[in-house]
Amino acid sequence: MTRPLTHARLASLLAALSSIGPFAIDAYLPAFPAIGAALGASQLEVQQTLTIYMAALAAMVLWHGALADRFGRRRVLIALTVVFALASLVCALAPSIEWLWVGRALQGLSGGAGIVVGRAVVRDLHEGPQAQRLMSRVMLIFALAPALAPLVGAGLLALAGWRAIFLFLTLFGFVLAWVTWRFLPETLAEEDRQPLHPLALLRAYLAIFRHPGFLLLALGVALNFNGFFLYVLSAPVFILEHLGLGSGGFVWLFGPAVGGMMIGSMLSERMAGRWSPVRTVGTGFVLMFAAVVANAAVSGLFAPGVPRSVLPIGLFSCGMAVAMPSMSLLGLELFPERRGMASSCQSFLQIGFNAASSALVAPALWSSPLGLASGMGMFAALGLCTWLAWRRLAGRGPATARLGEMAPRP
Repeated sequence: MTRPLTHARLASLLAALSSIGPFAIDAYLPAFPAIGAALGASQLEVQQTLTIYMAALAAMVLWHGALADRFGRRRVLIALTVVFALASLVCALAPSIEWLWVGRALQGLSGGAGIVVGRAVVRDLHEGPQAQRLMSRVMLIFALAPALAPLVGAGLLALAGWRAIFLFLTLFGFVLAWVTWRFLPETLAEEDRQPLHPLALLRAYLAIFRHPGFLLLALGVALNFNGFFLYVLSAPVFILEHLGLGSGGFVWLFGPAVGGMMIGSMLSERMAGRWSPVRTVGTGFVLMFAAVVANAAVSGLFAPGVPRSVLPIGLFSCGMAVAMPSMSLLGLELFPERRGMASSCQSFLQIGFNAASSALVAPALWSSPLGLASGMGMFAALGLCTWLAWRRLAGRGPATARLGEMAPRP
């Protein structure tokens, strides 16, 4: 028996479930040198724990939505959160880097359920400006995770060693599973559930990935996010080497980034129902490109230092947070009967780009601050191209009507 949740408490729970991913990525970043020393692993081998996590996350995230469309949102969230907790325990007890790879893969297979199914829950309950407000509220609270995670990780590392970080994730997972079981209602009615037949799933996935409007919106979200995530992936090098700070210096990166995300989420929530999605997203891109120009200037003209090297990252994350809710919801609007699968496909593209950045882009660019600034600019430019292509496509087809449905009331 679940207890009813207020709007604020629902947003908090969905944000906490979504924050499993950021905690699994960011909390152990300060411990990279300690993990390498304890397990006799090179920097590249420790970096591969992140790549393996991202690859497993991308592979499994396609199934989270399909499972939630078949068995309901609540059941899937509880089961996969428990799996994440057990996987974190494997990481905490890992006797070698290979066992840590196994644990990270298991974390990746389960860690994306919160953000995928959470988006579907938002769209189950609301539409239009109300959905944008709830999504923005979720992002506002969720934005705390990337700032808190490295601080929690650095604190646990100093107090009890790197294994304590994964023990914390174990406890975090079990507590979230219990809270979900106790308080989250089921938002998908029995009659709206979809079968899990392989051919039907294949046809549904093909229909989603072949939809040009959906693909452009999902790619835009993924590319914009990677402009920021590039710095998360490069955080150990950027903080410890370029900025010359210790493990406690991660707050200099994640503090401005999270502050920017919180401000952007608040702006998006305020814009909902007042501004159209097109105007909201356009504002987000203006902020992102202002950040790109500032970042390139600071990186090219000055030596690395705080706060000048991190403030543009905060501005970029602000613009990203303004644009992301509207872009995500416009994509989900295209598949009202398969919101879980559509959310999975959005996450698959985003996480796939994250994994590629982890394996290829970040290592190629993190040798200099200007290289990282160039990477941010590249991702933002590609994201803008997808948005402009979607605008052109929407102007020629039914998507224009959908924009009208979500536009502000006179």
